[in-house]
Amino acid sequence: EILDKYRRLVIGSIVNEKPEIIWNSPDNISKVPYAEPSHMQGFHSPYYNQSHKDFRLAVRKFMRTEIYNDEVNKDDFNPPASREVYQKMGKAGLLAAKIGPGVHLKGYQQLTGVDPSKYDYFHELIVHEEMSNIGLPGYGDSLCSGLLIGLPPVLNFGSVELKKRVVPEILNGDKCICLAISEPAAGSDVAGMKTTAVKTPCGKFYIVNGVKKWITNGTFSDYFTTAVRTGDGPYELTMLLIERKHGVETKSIKTSHNTTTGTAYVIFENCKVPVENILGKEGGGFPVIMTNFNHERWAMIVCYLAACRLVIEECFKWANQREVFGKKLIGQPVIRNKLAHMVSKLESAHSWLENITYQMNNMNYKQQSKHLAGPIALLKMLTTRVCHDISDEAVQIFGGRAITKTGMGRIIEGFQRTYKFGAILGGSEEILADLGIKQAMRNFPNARL
Repeated sequence: EILDKYRRLVIGSIVNEKPEIIWNSPDNISKVPYAEPSHMQGFHSPYYNQSHKDFRLAVRKFMRTEIYNDEVNKDDFNPPASREVYQKMGKAGLLAAKIGPGVHLKGYQQLTGVDPSKYDYFHELIVHEEMSNIGLPGYGDSLCSGLLIGLPPVLNFGSVELKKRVVPEILNGDKCICLAISEPAAGSDVAGMKTTAVKTPCGKFYIVNGVKKWITNGTFSDYFTTAVRTGDGPYELTMLLIERKHGVETKSIKTSHNTTTGTAYVIFENCKVPVENILGKEGGGFPVIMTNFNHERWAMIVCYLAACRLVIEECFKWANQREVFGKKLIGQPVIRNKLAHMVSKLESAHSWLENITYQMNNMNYKQQSKHLAGPIALLKMLTTRVCHDISDEAVQIFGGRAITKTGMGRIIEGFQRTYKFGAILGGSEEILADLGIKQAMRNFPNARL
């Protein structure tokens, strides 16, 4: 990383001398064990074809040449990615690619020219993995993570007129969107929300009052896909697309993760929203919210496992470089044992992820809702447990460098400081564990031992 940073200072070479340092190509495939998904290191896979491999290398090159080189020195407590970066990603088709297969891909030329009709969830998986591979948790989350969860409700439940007006400017990177559901007193308990929307006497507007908390990308978003209460019952909720204007205020929340992501406290005070901005039907917000969860959790699983893979790569490199007690770290049985546990847990979870992704490619929405909500919930729970174990082992391998924000342990420090967010966001481990078993029991046969 340091050598890449100062590569511009190289002015020549020494005659008849062979370089000891091999410069990394932006689209190189790592030869470090388990640093890549197995199909990228020579193993066979039933899930990926040449289109996926070409697409991965194209996305990797884009991230490392157009994003990484300019932003690698950004600290997690600096401003988020610029609007110019979003527009660059929009032009490359990556913003549209982040939300999976669908008609929204038409008109957005994908890297390597993937036919929109052949773009599948493995292509999307690759996008999330490569965005996580830059090793900047905060800055990576600022690359329109809010779009991933905020735009699908608009695409799936917004009116034709609303979509024509809003979707292009978001997918082009001109505007940003986020999802505003969580509140100070209502996180996993969605039915406990208190933000209200009351129709005006003329019936043309909703007046929204309330607060939202921990809203990803909220500080710089132009649109808020917002859950509001339109009745007294616990599930009398409605989804509205609220534009940033008079009556909308955002404040930055400084979490231990970062401020770059733009996590926000959002205040709606007598905010006037046209009834045309409704997503779905009045009182029908709960199903809209639920439709989003499977894809959101799946994407989080992809990103966190990719981050684990990067951590393992760093540990292999460090263990083969660092010398202690007269030999390299990798020569110590205790270090090899740690790596063995890290690798086996990652690869087990990743295999389950690929299986679920294959099911997503071969199921319609109703089938996914019925059969995959439970497995995805359980896999997310497992993934964040795997993150915990891998982070713990990596910190012990790197020692003091693992708690230092700069230098060789930068990746490990960032991971150990941020991985825990995945155990809370999108549904806590405990809630998802219960959901997974409840879903399984729906299909329990009416039989007794």
